[in-house]
Order: sequence, then structure tokens, then C-alpha cells
Amino acid sequence: MHKPEDRSFIGHPRGLGYLAFTEAWERFSYYGMQSLLVLYMVNRLLYPGHIERIAGFGPFRHLLENIYRGPLSVQALASAIFGLYTGLVYLTPIGGGLIADRVLGRTRTITIGALLMAAGHFLMAFDVTFLAALTCLLAGVGCFKGNLASQVGALYATGDNRRADAFQIYYIFINAGVIASPLIAGTLGEVYGWHYGFGAAGIGMLIGLTIYLSGRKWLPVDSPVVRKANRASKTPLTHRERMAIVTLLALLPVLTIAVIGNQQIFNAYLVWGERSANLVFFGRKMPTTWLITLDSILSLSCLAGAVVFWRLWSKKRPEPAEITKMGIGSIIAVTGFISLAAGAAIAASAGTKVSIGWLITFHLLNSIGFANVFPVSLALYARVAPAALSATIIGIFYLHLFAANNLVGWIGGLLEKMPATQFWLLHAGLSGTAGIIFLIAGRLFGHLLAPGENESTAPSDL
Repeated sequence: MHKPEDRSFIGHPRGLGYLAFTEAWERFSYYGMQSLLVLYMVNRLLYPGHIERIAGFGPFRHLLENIYRGPLSVQALASAIFGLYTGLVYLTPIGGGLIADRVLGRTRTITIGALLMAAGHFLMAFDVTFLAALTCLLAGVGCFKGNLASQVGALYATGDNRRADAFQIYYIFINAGVIASPLIAGTLGEVYGWHYGFGAAGIGMLIGLTIYLSGRKWLPVDSPVVRKANRASKTPLTHRERMAIVTLLALLPVLTIAVIGNQQIFNAYLVWGERSANLVFFGRKMPTTWLITLDSILSLSCLAGAVVFWRLWSKKRPEPAEITKMGIGSIIAVTGFISLAAGAAIAASAGTKVSIGWLITFHLLNSIGFANVFPVSLALYARVAPAALSATIIGIFYLHLFAANNLVGWIGGLLEKMPATQFWLLHAGLSGTAGIIFLIAGRLFGHLLAPGENESTAPSDL
């Protein structure tokens, strides 16, 4: 059980600090590996002399080519593997949540997940274990991701307004890890050897696990439903809880279309930026992947700014509900994609490359918007989820990213079939549609997502 009076970590429970630093190192390891994965495949792994060494790759490639209905080039094969992997990353947390809720508890599941992820990074050092490495990473993320996030929510009473603030702080640490990973693991991999980069990612994961275990006494205890002695006394869900779960599930497709544009940053945006944007600084072309670091820096700044903004706002007027913030954020993100469309249109008419200023404007506006979407939506699902299903609901929450990443791969293929201006306006339309639906849903169903009358002071057992 948490201590409501604990404010020893920048006004929040000390456990938040341990969880945030743990997640920062996990994201360092994850994005360090992800920043190298496609480059590693297209520059080495999928060529003769390496590809035939990968255990089980023949049937795996045959399966992918059946799905994509034809032979795949090295680049297309790498993209297919990348899309499948990044999509499944957001599907496996459902299984991890069920394991934590019903079998092992969060602490053991998170520990196993961290060890599996570290093993996956180290297995990337060998061609033969490439698919085994991806399997370990997928299983590890599934055990780790949703369960750690559910522990953040468990630090607060249900009616504690600091929860949304805490998830924004949590996302600040996530972005800190993302900023560092391309600069450290990415540079090691590209300059000194691929396996140095993967090794750095594995070491980062072990550091995160060490931090997590060292702060165990400050973290929430596991839900009692995992203890056999207490299973018989499990409280059934109330009607309000069931309706709230239905509402959360109904919002998943809206979240999916809301985040497609942001997730496209890792796919078609990089391809378009490399081909169409002027990335030359001081006479040297900036590595395209550094756009990810730029995005992370601005995201980190905007997350911190959102925390401060809403703290100041709440001193003078009521703070909007989470779903209202999500609607506002999605609509703000629209302006970022409009800036890309404008830059593409101006460059096309002038016969030049797109100015870096348009890209910076996009990253800034998109980051402002999604500072009020990603952490706030996670906070919403963590708060509304009944205690007995908290980790499972968080796992289900990540389904929207599974769906979005798969759609990103399909929509990204349209970049070669339509003008860039229309391509980015399509993403603006998706984000704007989601924002409008969020605002309408908040008016119609907000009462189901608000803290109950008897929940405002009761501590959460999440």
C-alpha cells in the first residue's frame, strides 16, 4: 500500500523516481536497438554470407512473402521485419499483464521481462540467433512494459490528481532515454560495429533492472489476486466498472488513428526527410536518424512544459479531464502535419528541397500535441482500470499502438503513390478526426471515466 503523504520525489512518491529511471534505461535499450535494426539488416544481415546463417529464417521469410504477396527485396524484407516486430511489441503486453495479474505478480514478471530483453540484445551479436533475439525481446517487453506502467498508477489514490502529472514525468524520463539511445548505442553500432551498439542496449537494460530492484521497498505491493489464499474473496466488478471498461475499449480505435501520424516519424517520415529535406548543417549533411533525437528533445521539453502549464492552470481554474486533454492534444498535432504539407508544397513549387525549418516546426507542434495524448491516455487507463485487472487493462491499452504501427506500414507505402502534400494532409485529417471524437466522447461518456463519488479519497490497489 502506498503512502499518500509521500512527496519526496519532486512532489511525488519516491517510488516514482525508481520507476521513471528504470523505464528511462529500458527505453534507452529498446530505442538503441530499434535505431540500428533496419540499418543492420539492410547493410549486413540480409545479404549472402549472413542471411543463410539465421536459424529458421527460410520458413519465416516464406511466411512474410506470402503475407505481402510476392518476393521481397532486401529493403522491403527489412521493412516487413521491422513493422512486424514493432507491431508485436505492443501486443505482447496483454499476455504480460495476464501473467502478472493471475500467476507471478508484477515484480517477478517485470524482473523476468528485463532479463529476457537483456538476453535478446546480447543474442543480436550472432547471425544464427537473430530470430531468437527478436523473440526474447518481444517476450521481455510484454512482461515489462504494461506492468511497470501499472505500478506508476498504483502509487496514487484513485482521486489523486497527481496521477496524470506523474505519467507526464514518467514520459519525460522515457524521452530522456530515447534522446540518449541514438547518440550512444546508435553511434557505437554505426561507427565501431553493430554488435557494440546492441551490447550497449543490453547493458542499459541490466542497469534499469538494478535500479528497479534497488527501489523495491518504495514500490506498490502486488495485487492480492495473485495470492491463492485471497482469490476466493476477489470482489466482482460493479456495473460502473464494467461500463467504464467498455468505454476504454471503445476508445482504442480512436487512439489508434490519433497516433498514426506520430508513429509515422519512425517510418515514412525518415524516408521522405532523407530524400526531400535539406539536412545540411555547416556544410555537412546531418544523419537522417538524428531527426529522432531532435523529436525526442522537443518531446521532452514539451512534456515538462505541459506539467508546468497544467499545474499553473489548476491554480486558477478547474483542470480539464484526461479525455478532454487528449482531444485538445490531437487537434494541436494537426497543425504539425499541416506545416509538413505546407513545406512540401512550397518546395515542390520552387523546385527545391524542404527547409529544415518546416521539419522543426512540425516536431515542435506535434510534440506539444502529444504531450497531452500519450501520457494522459496512459494515466486515464491506469486510473479507470479496476484493481484486479489493472495490468491486463494496461496491456490492452497498448493494442492501439499495435494496430497503429501496422497501419503506419501500410499508409507509409502511399508516400510513393501520392504527392507529399496530400500524404501529410492525410495524417492531419486522421489526427483531427480523433481529436473531435475525443471531445465528443468526453461530453457523452466522461462521467464513466471520472473518479466515482466513493473513490476520491480511497487509496488505489492498482
